[in-house]
Amino acid sequence: PEPLRIAVIVGSVRTERIGHTVSAWFADLVARRPDLSLDVIDVADLPLPLAGPSREPAPEAAAVLAESRPRLARADAFVVVTPEYNHSFPAALKNAIDWHREEWQAKPVGFVCYGGFSAGLRAVEQLRQVFAELHAVTVRDTVGFQGGAAAFDQGVPRDREPAEAAAKVLLDQLVWWGRALRQARATHPYGA
Repeated sequence: PEPLRIAVIVGSVRTERIGHTVSAWFADLVARRPDLSLDVIDVADLPLPLAGPSREPAPEAAAVLAESRPRLARADAFVVVTPEYNHSFPAALKNAIDWHREEWQAKPVGFVCYGGFSAGLRAVEQLRQVFAELHAVTVRDTVGFQGGAAAFDQGVPRDREPAEAAAKVLLDQLVWWGRALRQARATHPYGA
């Protein structure tokens, strides 16, 4: 079958973020699988107004959406890479999610998270509610890194084997849901 198109969403925009490190590690695992194709979308590259979304966006926002909407629409599945800030996920990530709607519908979403003691899992639990409202299906298993940047050394997790095992479980679940929902959307278009 045609490879499943996975969009990895880098959810942090902070200057000193480790989101690139975490996302690059995960994207490398995706790229190794012949059953997957990869697109990395960085929320920092989506300068969308915080006052939106609006029905008729300003020209600057319309230009950003003209690029981001087709990329998200092409994806069969998503993996959101998010930090946990103050028991939640970044505002820029929520803004980017909110500016898109149909692109998420009837597609699976997985999560790779990082943070302090909770490893980012509190952010993921809130994101599950957001994606449910957008008619997306979140997969159960998550890859989480406790301690943020301290969990990585030279671009790879310090505990590499368990991290790669968790990523394989996440990707296997995402592939199952992604194929099932891609077939369902093709035979019976989703209408929310």
